[in-house]
Amino acid sequence: MDVSFDFTDRVTLVTGVSGSLGSAVAEAFLSAGATVAGTDRRPPSETESDLGTEQIAFYEADLTDEAAVESLVAEVIEDHGRLDYLLNVAGTWAGGDPIEETDLSTFEMVFDVNLKTMFLASKHALPHLQATEGAIVNVSAKASLSGGQGDGPYRASKAGVRLLTETIAEEQSGVVRANAVMPSVIDTPANREMIPNGDFDAWVAPEAIARTMLALCSDATVATSGAAVPVFGEA
Repeated sequence: MDVSFDFTDRVTLVTGVSGSLGSAVAEAFLSAGATVAGTDRRPPSETESDLGTEQIAFYEADLTDEAAVESLVAEVIEDHGRLDYLLNVAGTWAGGDPIEETDLSTFEMVFDVNLKTMFLASKHALPHLQATEGAIVNVSAKASLSGGQGDGPYRASKAGVRLLTETIAEEQSGVVRANAVMPSVIDTPANREMIPNGDFDAWVAPEAIARTMLALCSDATVATSGAAVPVFGEA
């Protein structure tokens, strides 16, 4: 069955747009006719992404800096007149050590990139999303559902993303929908390099996750808010 979406005249902001998942999300919304504003520390042309900045309106920003986020959202509104969807894709993984051997700097960096960016982008986008009765989709992780060995800060930060998503959904009930997706291992060049002996066939493709995020912004899921949707692939 072929499923298509029409987001003509809608404006989408994608954080972490220069990464593998962020660029896949941007391309999915572009294919559906949306205007896509993308933000990252570096433009896609300087990363592994195939997404060209001529396809999107790119805004370079440090999303851990509140003043930068406030300015970013204001620029998007000034340039495009509205905001319908926020896709909080910016994230990172760091770990490998038990808690007693984990540096505070690692803990703070992981929480800043995974949770603080999502909080700040949502905070400053929400007044504009309320005006359009839009939607937020965040990226949590399968790992957020349980403890594990060697990546406690990552798991905890992604659990925070999931719970903050539920909070936004509750606070914005009937106005702005907020959902999260929970990938397992995403099939990206960086992950293949990091885990060279992994079962790549079991990993989830960025394009598949992007399609789910597209659906969560569409009229097909108007009754869905506060959900944490598994996008595990076979992993």
